[in-house]
Amino acid sequence: MANLIDGKKISKEIKDELKAKVEQYKKEGKECSLAVIQVGNDPASSVYVGNKKKACEYIGIGSVSYELPEETTEQELLDLIAKLNNDKKINGILCQLPLPKHIDEDKVINSISPEKDVDGFHPQSVGSLVIGQPGFVSCTPAGIIELLKRSGIEIAGKNCVVIGRSNIVGKPMSLLMLRENATVTICHSKTKDLQAVCKQADILIVAIGKPQYIGAEYVKDGAVVIDVGIHRDENNKLCGDVKFDEVEPVASYITPVPGGVGPMTIAMLMNNCVSAMELFS
Repeated sequence: MANLIDGKKISKEIKDELKAKVEQYKKEGKECSLAVIQVGNDPASSVYVGNKKKACEYIGIGSVSYELPEETTEQELLDLIAKLNNDKKINGILCQLPLPKHIDEDKVINSISPEKDVDGFHPQSVGSLVIGQPGFVSCTPAGIIELLKRSGIEIAGKNCVVIGRSNIVGKPMSLLMLRENATVTICHSKTKDLQAVCKQADILIVAIGKPQYIGAEYVKDGAVVIDVGIHRDENNKLCGDVKFDEVEPVASYITPVPGGVGPMTIAMLMNNCVSAMELFS
């Protein structure tokens, strides 16, 4: 039986630490503020934005919300970001993805000042991670590092396999594990004999984007399994990329879905907001 890695509990610890920090800053006359931009009314995006606002309220971070209509032009969005870049009261800017098809996401990400890029998506933030300089790190991979460390899981010297090479999870995750002195293998759709590669992992991080794809045959006895996926199964029940019931008896530690990686993403976004105030205001 694997130990469950409780993302809800660990994310609350982080948010409580940030809350205490923000309270202290307020006594010193320093305020932290996040601008959240949503274009259109995608239901999933609306839920995420709502959760981010609640987290800001809990920690004591100011939240300024821009809910723009679907037909907002790319130039109007870029003009708003330019205004927020120059607003000294705003520490972080978050533009909720996906954007409507007529807006170039890369152009929007590149327009956010790296000093306010709390999502960690700007090429300068990614470049800083690659060469080991300070900068904002994508929130989900940063949250996974905290899950491992706060669960007492040793990373240095371990074989880590990351399944998935997206810019948001797979690539930054592999770089963070490398920074923690793991030996890292990145797998993807063209990897040959995925099962054999995964079986070598002491720490297996699954961000494949396919529901319940990874079963016990992919997992070495005693491995740590981190499931980044979130889907709904045929019964409309939330599930991950990993067949939890099958893998849990084999693993030493495992993240559940929901309640594993998910809560950490928002906790680390809040952490990036506070860091933005500390570093740049």
